[in-house]
Amino acid sequence: MKKKILKLNNRGMTLIEIMVVITILGLITAIVTVNVMDRLEKARLDTAKTQIKSLEQALEQYRLDNGSYPSTEQGIQALVSAPTFGKVPKRYPSGGYLTGGKLPKDSWGEEFIYSSPGAQGNPYEISSKGPDSQTGNEDDIKSWEE
Repeated sequence: MKKKILKLNNRGMTLIEIMVVITILGLITAIVTVNVMDRLEKARLDTAKTQIKSLEQALEQYRLDNGSYPSTEQGIQALVSAPTFGKVPKRYPSGGYLTGGKLPKDSWGEEFIYSSPGAQGNPYEISSKGPDSQTGNEDDIKSWEE
């Protein structure tokens, strides 16, 4: 039995073919990057909203234990360490109201803004400056608008 020998074409790829492949890879990368970046920004927004909800739950527990929310001056820092001025809480748990004993920062590394009573007529208000890290813009995330 005779063996068939296959001849391979060792011609390689032309410059045009290489450029077409690189262009296709670039287009695919651009599409994937846009989709991933949109998802990343949405994830950051969702995380900030979840953090605000978590702070609200801790504030509710603080109010149940102490009869009122921390004042604006005491801030949400009152959730991790007992205030020593203003209306000092009488029943403050040894570990505070947040797991880990630390206040979270928003998704963009900024502190949350807290006021009590709130300017919108709420007993308290918590907000994040949002992606641009500036207050007073439409991208701010606010507890009273959720």
